Amino acid sequence: MLLLAIDTSGKSGSLALTRANNPTQAPGGLEWGTQDVEILELVPLAGRMYSAQIIPELQNALSRQNLNKSDIDAYVVASGPGSFTGLRVGLSTVKALSEVLHKPIAAVSVLEAAARMTNADGEVTVALDAGRKQVFVGAFDFDKDRKVRRSQESLVSLESFLGSQGRTNSQLFSPDQHIREAAAVQGVTVAEVAVPQADTFARIGLWKLLAGEITPAETLEANYIRASDAELFSLPKLMP
Repeated sequence: MLLLAIDTSGKSGSLALTRANNPTQAPGGLEWGTQDVEILELVPLAGRMYSAQIIPELQNALSRQNLNKSDIDAYVVASGPGSFTGLRVGLSTVKALSEVLHKPIAAVSVLEAAARMTNADGEVTVALDAGRKQVFVGAFDFDKDRKVRRSQESLVSLESFLGSQGRTNSQLFSPDQHIREAAAVQGVTVAEVAVPQADTFARIGLWKLLAGEITPAETLEANYIRASDAELFSLPKLMP
């Protein structure tokens, strides 16, 4: 199974051409490894240049692999949260390809991708910079097989996020240095996690595709995340 994964959610992005070597069985855990997904191409994309780069870079990657667009079996796309403009470019590209070539789509949350990169079990909370002294927060509860039992995503102020940590036992992570530094000042431990790239989205997307979690092109939308008044003042708690 040949997968194209696209992430245009942040200040920089990437696309990946990957091949699933054993597509009849879902990955057993989040230490996927090359036995599940072979990375054929991982191409960086420059922020503010997505619309000009994405199709030429895809064509170049396909050419290097002696492939064409019709060889792609499915698409994976980062659905947000993130840059409004960036997300629109990535999603509209995947929509167009899917509608023309009639191939399935798996949409993957940026927060879930970051949480999975921690390889931590149990309750995991990740915080991503949302600008304007706000953070996107994803609270996930993973079972021992790395399946999501419960999850919630929201937008909160950085101050609120840091002030709420005494009320949670969740493991905290962020790829953003200024969030980790602000947490340290408040006596809160936030561990570092790498920014997910398109190959990570491909691995999660494979899992979703094999589980039947397919998003039709006509309903594919960006998950920008907008907060309610209540969310602005408290970290989301996992619901039973």
